[in-house]
Amino acid sequence: MSAGLPFTKMHGLGNDFVFVNDLDERLSEAELPRLAQAVCDRHFGVGADGLVQVLPSSVADFRMRIHNSDGTEAAHCGNAIRCIAKYLYERDLHRHAIVTVETIGRVNELESFVEDGRVERVRVDMGEPVFQRDQIPVLGPPDEEVIDEAFSINGQELAITALSMGNPHAVTFVEEVEGFPLSEIGPLVERHEAFPDRINAEFVQILSPTEMRMRVWERGAGPTLACGTGACATLVAAARTGRSERRATVRLDGGNLEIEWREDNHVWMTGPAVEIFSGEFCR
Repeated sequence: MSAGLPFTKMHGLGNDFVFVNDLDERLSEAELPRLAQAVCDRHFGVGADGLVQVLPSSVADFRMRIHNSDGTEAAHCGNAIRCIAKYLYERDLHRHAIVTVETIGRVNELESFVEDGRVERVRVDMGEPVFQRDQIPVLGPPDEEVIDEAFSINGQELAITALSMGNPHAVTFVEEVEGFPLSEIGPLVERHEAFPDRINAEFVQILSPTEMRMRVWERGAGPTLACGTGACATLVAAARTGRSERRATVRLDGGNLEIEWREDNHVWMTGPAVEIFSGEFCR
């Protein structure tokens, strides 16, 4: 049996991850998809929505890399990035309230709120939303946007607003979200032919101009209790279509996130991060 892999399991609103300190970059590129699948297996592994590497960076304080439970790589994750701030601070890897973390294509600024030496909440600059079809990507005229566009899914028509928050999202507003067939419609949206790289699917009920309820089917992971970038995409889509204000509470299965789309076009997310346990995974 090969050497064990030290890890820490954490979650943001129930969206759970296995974190690995890989600052010496010992994990090989070839083994990562298989390792992510093994670690994330909820019966034979640790159990998680994704495997997160903490890595060195040449453009930020640290770099974060995420592999979904199916072995595919994710470009960004709002819940995981809150957790990394707690991970770094409480392990004396970065004892400052502000830290920058590189993800694919961007550098994120994180602010930790510390109580009694522990990080309880984290505020993250999630960057700017992207609406152009070719940058999400969505098939069609490259410079056009996808705003309440009709898509035929399993015989019913959904009005989808698509955008990227570092990874692609398809937001659909529904009258009643609790009874919506997420596990039936979610994978059909994820793998719809219009989305060549697949897509995250959010289904949202507007409760008031400052409050909404969201359920999510995540690309590469399926139904999860929370999605940080999805909550950001939801607020932006709601504000862009006149359904909400630019600051609101997004209620997810795992808890609440506070999202603000500021006038400088940056989206800020504030929410909790929790450590569950540490151990060693036998590879």
